[in-house]
Amino acid sequence: MVISKMSVESVKEQFQEQNLNLEVLEFNQSSATVELAAEAIGVEPNRIAKTMAFRVKDQEVLIVSKGNARIDNRKYKDYFKAKAKMLKADEVLEITGHPVGGVCPFGLKKPLQIYLDESLKEFDYVYPAGGSPNSAVKTTIEQLEEVTKGAWVDVCK
Repeated sequence: MVISKMSVESVKEQFQEQNLNLEVLEFNQSSATVELAAEAIGVEPNRIAKTMAFRVKDQEVLIVSKGNARIDNRKYKDYFKAKAKMLKADEVLEITGHPVGGVCPFGLKKPLQIYLDESLKEFDYVYPAGGSPNSAVKTTIEQLEEVTKGAWVDVCK
């Protein structure tokens, strides 16, 4: 899949341009779901930092949470003053440049507001995807916050 390769390259380019000590791990197996990623890396599923794309009023945002966290509609609505509307797969690819299963808060096609859910704070490091359905990036929570300029929110169950 050509788009995935380009997507991984955009992530690597950001890391290089910003002189970040982060590496894209690429696997011979799929890491497109939390369970598959955890298996490929050899960690518990909650250490997988899943990135979800939403439309809030007239803008798209990314929310990164721990692996098994689910959006809490009440908390989401209280914070964003809008109903949670996830983007469709083709919209996600168009907005982020990453295919579903490889969506991450790095190497984005265009700047997006990134929110980091409080659920991530129980870990010292997590693994977001690396731009493709067979990649990941090991990062500390501090580095994730710094690189993404993410705002902390509490919108998951």
